[in-house]
Amino acid sequence: MGLLDNMKAKLGPARDKVSDLARQHGGKVQHGIDKAAKVVDDRTKHKYSDKIHAGTGKAKDAVDRLAHKEGHGPERAGGAPMPPSPPEGPPPTS
Repeated sequence: MGLLDNMKAKLGPARDKVSDLARQHGGKVQHGIDKAAKVVDDRTKHKYSDKIHAGTGKAKDAVDRLAHKEGHGPERAGGAPMPPSPPEGPPPTS
């Protein structure tokens, strides 16, 4: 077993726990992200507002991905869900 496989095996339970916590407390986490973004934006006198809002959006997306990772089928590398597969069998006749 390689180093990467070893790390994945050890981090698996931690990932599951983080996913469970994100599912249970996702609203609180997102509220905290918004609150922190507002404080930073105010302290920088809105000089970096666009970067702060972009980072906030990415952080919220990450929380959503963690919270909804299980049970939603396969995902693409970027986290987007895979399109539904076509139905099997012959095409319907009209």
